[in-house]
Amino acid sequence: MTITSTSMKHNNFVNEPMGDKEVTELAGISEMLGERLNEAGYDKAYVLLGRFLVLKKDKELFKNWMKEVCQATTKQAHDCHKCLSDWCEGFL
Repeated sequence: MTITSTSMKHNNFVNEPMGDKEVTELAGISEMLGERLNEAGYDKAYVLLGRFLVLKKDKELFKNWMKEVCQATTKQAHDCHKCLSDWCEGFL
C-alpha cells in the first residue's frame, strides 16, 4: 500500500502537538494555498485552527470558507478539514 503525500502530511500533523507549525503542514494545503492563506492573515496552523473552531468545526461552512478565501478545491478543503478535525479529537 502506498501512502500519498496528503496521507503522510495528515499523519504527521495529527500525531503531535501543533506548536508553531506553518499552515502548509496541514493536509490539503499546498504551497500556493499556503501563500494565499498567508496573504489573508492565516500564516500558522493554529490561526487556521481558530477559524475552524469559530466555524464550529462545520464541514460545509469550513469548506466554503476555504474555497472563498484561498480558492481551495473541494478535495483540498476536505483534506484540511479532516486534518484539523482529527487533530482536535486527539488534542482538545
